[in-house]
Amino acid sequence: MKTPYSAFSLLRGALNGQKHWEPAWRDPEPKASYDVIIIGGGGHGLATAYYLAKVHGIRNAAVLEKSWIGGGNVGRNTTLVRSNYRLPQLHNFFEFGLKLWHNLSDDLNYNVMFSPRGAMFLGHNDGDMIKLAERGDAMRCDGIDAELLTPKQIAKIEPLLDLSRNARFPIDGALIQWRAGTARHDAVAWGYARAADALGVDIIQKCEVTGFVKDGNRIIGVETTRGRILASRTGICVAGHSGHVAGLAGLRLPIESQTLQALVTEGVKPMVQSVIMSQSLHFYVSQSDKGGIVMGGDPDNWPSYARRGQPTIKEHAIAQAVTCMPALSRLRMLRTWSGVTDMSFDGSPIIGPSPIDGLYLNAGWCYGGFKATPASGWTYAHTLATGKPHELNAPFSLERFMTGATIDETSVGPFPNHR
Repeated sequence: MKTPYSAFSLLRGALNGQKHWEPAWRDPEPKASYDVIIIGGGGHGLATAYYLAKVHGIRNAAVLEKSWIGGGNVGRNTTLVRSNYRLPQLHNFFEFGLKLWHNLSDDLNYNVMFSPRGAMFLGHNDGDMIKLAERGDAMRCDGIDAELLTPKQIAKIEPLLDLSRNARFPIDGALIQWRAGTARHDAVAWGYARAADALGVDIIQKCEVTGFVKDGNRIIGVETTRGRILASRTGICVAGHSGHVAGLAGLRLPIESQTLQALVTEGVKPMVQSVIMSQSLHFYVSQSDKGGIVMGGDPDNWPSYARRGQPTIKEHAIAQAVTCMPALSRLRMLRTWSGVTDMSFDGSPIIGPSPIDGLYLNAGWCYGGFKATPASGWTYAHTLATGKPHELNAPFSLERFMTGATIDETSVGPFPNHR
């Protein structure tokens, strides 16, 4: 793939305040019709467009983004990438994605700054350790790496953790996935956008979908702030706004939009080597390539489209992180941000055909949206290209809520009416 920047142009941009940098992708006017329209220019939408063009040869496609590329959830997350789930439907899906992550920079010819530094779940009691052992066994049965660690082994990796027995939350052990890590979220968006554009996909910004064009029970296009655009197939891929956009087509989804917030501290020398999470607490910590400590916790737990978080939720996550790693208390918070997530009833995504002909769904990612980007794009592209689910996203159909066949058994029960 041809790069749009030469060494000379990069040097010129660095010396003149970046005044003459060339755009990384085109800014086309929308055409009257496409083979496929993807609503949403976040990570999943851009990845879907890229794999549609690369794998399936569908280049007459458009990504419609109501704001700008990188302005939504793809730029508002904590950059975690992992596949250490217990349930096979989930860990097989995310493991496929993790393998794509490891080669993504080469595939896109763009550095997404993937860093396989390891993802560590801490265990604080016997119950935690039993659950972590179960998770690790389930992963290894499907060929996914997982290793249980003793406190002494943890200390060699993360010496700043409080491993004393009189700690507020004693650490009895951990489960680590060494191949997991982080990636730069905005670089992922830019890399996919640039690669999809190079294959002929139209990326159309400031183009909000306001309605759907129907022919009977079939969606044949969309109404937008830039006019009507027709398509044989239309995919919804709008993260926390899935319920709203699906509602424009008369479709009710079993999801709830909630705010999930995070923060980053001032930059410091390396002090967190891996991604640290907890089995029973609700915080996660990693260190960015700029040195800032990135931290997240629970969602706000009530419906909202507001991209701002409540201080009490943030304080709760900070308190737990500082208790487990006291050195964090000396850092100053630099900034906070929030994303709008669509929480499904069983904590698993909805990705596949909808009950309306010509309309496809990619929603319900809960906390897992960013890490799912390559796998979501690959399988959703397959579904849009063929009209049928990929084997990896087949378990995540909308119909499972009608039959009670949810992924997590704690939420078994029918969703009475999704039309």
